[in-house]
Amino acid sequence: MKKTTKAAAFAALLCLSTGAVSAGAASAQSVPGSENDTPVSRGEYVSRLGDCVACHTALHGTAFSGGLKINTPVGAIYSTNITPDKETGIGNYTLADFTRALREGIRKDGSTMYPAMPYPSFARMSDADIAALYEYFMHGVKPVHAPNRAVEIPWPMSMRWPLSIWRAMYAPSPKPMNTQEGSDSVERGEYLVTGPGHCGSCHTPRGIGMQEKAMDGSGGPVYLSGGAPIDNWIAPSLRDDPIQGIGKWSEDDIFLFLKTGRIDHSAVFGGMADVVGWSTQHWTDSDLRATAKYLKSLPTVPVEQRPAKDASATTQLLQSGNTASNAGADIYLKQCAICHRSDGGGVNRMFPPLDGNPVVVSDNPTSLVNVVTYGGILPPTNWAPSAVAMPGYHRLLNDQQIADVVNFIRNGWSNQSKGTVSAADVQKLRTTGAPVSSAGWNTSSQGWMAYVPQPYGAGWTFSPETHSGVDENQ
Repeated sequence: MKKTTKAAAFAALLCLSTGAVSAGAASAQSVPGSENDTPVSRGEYVSRLGDCVACHTALHGTAFSGGLKINTPVGAIYSTNITPDKETGIGNYTLADFTRALREGIRKDGSTMYPAMPYPSFARMSDADIAALYEYFMHGVKPVHAPNRAVEIPWPMSMRWPLSIWRAMYAPSPKPMNTQEGSDSVERGEYLVTGPGHCGSCHTPRGIGMQEKAMDGSGGPVYLSGGAPIDNWIAPSLRDDPIQGIGKWSEDDIFLFLKTGRIDHSAVFGGMADVVGWSTQHWTDSDLRATAKYLKSLPTVPVEQRPAKDASATTQLLQSGNTASNAGADIYLKQCAICHRSDGGGVNRMFPPLDGNPVVVSDNPTSLVNVVTYGGILPPTNWAPSAVAMPGYHRLLNDQQIADVVNFIRNGWSNQSKGTVSAADVQKLRTTGAPVSSAGWNTSSQGWMAYVPQPYGAGWTFSPETHSGVDENQ
């Protein structure tokens, strides 16, 4: 799918874009422990934890009525109607049916769901949270008559019975976790990240069967080590990696990022914009703090040691203005430096820095190519109401020029990136929507064991459409 429909979409952890206010502001009714706390309002809050609305609402559609396109390596599927409509939704589900669907991925008719539904994570959800969520969907959501769309997967891949084999091989047995609400403990954070928050669905690489290679910290350094491109945005590492992860982030950074979508050295992008806009900005402060504590409690992962690089050489080149002999530097000076500055430092909470930015130096450059090509928008959230936009350059710069400036940024200042983006890479992304190939770039090693995050290339993932920057109504 061409990315022209995303021209004002979402920027990058490096350039711009974040979740829109979306789906209504946070209210006391959706916060546990408020004076208006009821089973329905508690369920509404749990739906925020699981970000149910973002996936189960089509672009420009009605909340929870399904229809959002989710691309997979074998074809497109569409999210289902989860309103209490008895004909097209889940109005006939009992609590037992609902629980089985969430934890085991089995529909009321006994068929298995596609694992784009993160039931392997929801297998950890507590009985209380599932019961509250059921009350919300049955009594707090308006029924919408909207028939579900058929999958666009060719036969025989479209047959559902093999999904039961997948479920038996890869889906964990339900093991509900019970944590103390209102606690900002590491245990609460683990529940949120590995359970309703299902962070690993995007941020953990998938194996040969499209399964997450690890479901929690016990899975080793691969857990939350970064996923494949989703809608041409990279889900970066959430591990304590100072180069490509959040090793340099504090707990306060994580808290503020999830609450507002922006901090001094980063901003949300792509699908994460929907997560902040529809989900995490509505979480309680204690749940955000717990999440930050858990992420920072994960063991440090081994990283490749690189010699330090003097950032001043790039800054001096740009400040001198003598860039005519360096195509990438010349484009950066004329088009980028006004916002991201000659030192690559950006502007706090407006234009993220490019020097040392994890997405810039990622082994997969798709996000950077995407944002330079199509631009992005940093929409307002309830807690950061300003909006900032970055233009796309696909009409001003040709494919080679985009490749030149991307390569300059990826190796400018203190940045040291692997691989080189070619004009052909940019042309392919621009015309076919295919992510930049990172074959041979993203092979990591640990001792005697080598692993490649995605077994069949950069597109081996689930890619839901993203609302932010596209669907203003949401």
